[in-house]
Amino acid sequence: MYNWSVDEKLFKKEDPEGYKIWRIEQLINYGLDGEKLDEKIVKKYWKKFYLDPIYSNYLYFLLWGKKRKTTS
Repeated sequence: MYNWSVDEKLFKKEDPEGYKIWRIEQLINYGLDGEKLDEKIVKKYWKKFYLDPIYSNYLYFLLWGKKRKTTS
């Protein structure tokens, strides 16, 4: 994955945790391109992600094995 709008080296240096969260979001929303995600890390940062709702619901089901409770 190549992101032309973010200086990844500087981001990683100045905010390692923020970079890790951003990178996982990018991989989930725009494709893994052959990479694999660590389930423990995804679960750890789950509440900090801004994900596409469709991907988010599907990934939630894969991680926790149940549908999300929806509020209507």
